[in-house]
Amino acid sequence: MPKPSIAISHLGCEKNRIDSEHMLGLLVEAGYEVDSNEELADYVVVNTCSFIQAAREESVRTLVALAEADKKIIIAGCMAQHFQEQLLEELPEAVAVVGSGDYQKIVEVVDRVEKGERVKEISPEPTYIADENMPRYRTTTEGVAYLRIAEGCDYRCAFCIIPHLRGNQRSRSIESIIAEAKILADQGVKELILISQITTNYGKDIYGEPRLAELLRELGKVDIPWIRMHYAYPTGLTPQVISAIQETPNVLPYLDLPLQHSHSEILRSMNRPWQGRVNDDIIERLKAKIPDAVLRTTLIVGFPGETEAHFQHLADFIQRHEFDHVGVFTFSPEEETPAYSLPDQMPQEIMNERRNILMEIQQPIAARKNQQEIGKIVDVLIEQENPGTRELIGRSPRFSPEVDGLVYVEGEAHLGAIVPVEITDADVYDLYGRVVMNG
Repeated sequence: MPKPSIAISHLGCEKNRIDSEHMLGLLVEAGYEVDSNEELADYVVVNTCSFIQAAREESVRTLVALAEADKKIIIAGCMAQHFQEQLLEELPEAVAVVGSGDYQKIVEVVDRVEKGERVKEISPEPTYIADENMPRYRTTTEGVAYLRIAEGCDYRCAFCIIPHLRGNQRSRSIESIIAEAKILADQGVKELILISQITTNYGKDIYGEPRLAELLRELGKVDIPWIRMHYAYPTGLTPQVISAIQETPNVLPYLDLPLQHSHSEILRSMNRPWQGRVNDDIIERLKAKIPDAVLRTTLIVGFPGETEAHFQHLADFIQRHEFDHVGVFTFSPEEETPAYSLPDQMPQEIMNERRNILMEIQQPIAARKNQQEIGKIVDVLIEQENPGTRELIGRSPRFSPEVDGLVYVEGEAHLGAIVPVEITDADVYDLYGRVVMNG
C-alpha cells in the first residue's frame, strides 16, 4: 500500500524554515511522497509561528483554511509548543501537534497518525538541535542556505517569548557546523546565512565563552563565497569578532543588529540594560573599524512607558547613525512575558503612527545609500528570472534575502551564479543594473 503524500506549509522565521527543511528531508528519506500542492496532499504539516500576535493570526488563518478544506493537519512549531491543548480542542482536523523541539520525530508522528492515533509530541523544555547528519531538503533558491549555529536563548528580554517556545541556548560544535557548511558547498551553495537567537553568543554554553570569531575564521576556509551573519548583538561584536570579519574574505561586512531601542530607560524596562550604555559607541566603532559595513537594525516602538521624549531619542538615533536598513515593529503584548503586565500600555494607533514616522525618517537615508551604488560594479547572486521579460533578479552583499532589497539585472547569467553587475539606477529599496561581460 503506497504511503500517504505530505505537504509542508512553512510560516515564520528562518529558524522555522530549517526545521521545515529537516522535516521534509526525514519524510523523503522514509519514503513518504512530499507534495508541494497542499490541495493534493493527504496531510499538511503546518510549521507555525507564535512570536507575536500578528504571526499567530497568520498561523490561525492558515490552519482554519486547511480545516475548511477538510485537510488532515499536523501542527508543528512554536504555536504547537505554545497552545497545544487549545489547538487540539478547537481544531478537530488536527491529527497531531509537534513541538518546536520535536520536529525530528515527524516520521514517527505520521506513522502513529496513520494507525489512528491522535498524537501530541511536545517536550516541555525544548533541548534538541539538529547536526550535519540530519537529512535536509532545502527550500531556498539554489545559491542560498541558512546554517543554524545555535538554538534557543539565555536572555530574558521583557517582551520576548522565544525562550519559552524554544528553550535555552544550545550551540553546535564548530566541527559540526563546518561539516554542514562543506556539505552545502558541495551542493553549489554560494551564500551561507548564519542564524541563531544571538549569533554573537555562539558557543558560550559549550565552550564557556563565545567562539564566534573562531567559527568565522574556520568558515573562511570553506569554499563558499559569501558568509552572512544575522542577529549579532552589538555588545558581542568584540575586537576579536571585528578582526575576524575584517580578515576573513568570504565573511560579508553585513551586520544585523537587533537593537530594539536607543533610550537607556526603555532598554532597562526591556531587560536589556547592558545595551543602553554602548549603542552609540559601538556603532561608531564599527563604522570606524569596518568602513564598508552594511548596518541593519530592528526597532520596537510603543513599548509600555515609551514617552514622546523616549520616542524622539529613537528618531534622532536613526537620523544620526544612518543605518542601511531598518525594520520597525510595534510592541506586541505577549501573555507569558513581563512586559504584558507593565503599566502605561499604548494604544495601537499611536504605535502605528510612531512606526510610520520612523519609516519616513529612514526612507530618504535608504534611498541615499542606494544612490551611492550607482556607477559601481558589484557582485550579484542571481536567484530568479522573470519568464516574461527575461530580466534577472538577485542580491548584492548589501541585501539579505526577504528582509532587504533586490537587484534587477539585464543580461545573461545562470541561476545560482555570482556575476559582476554595473549598477545603473536605484530607488528607495532596490537597485538596477546590467551584467558586465568579461573583456
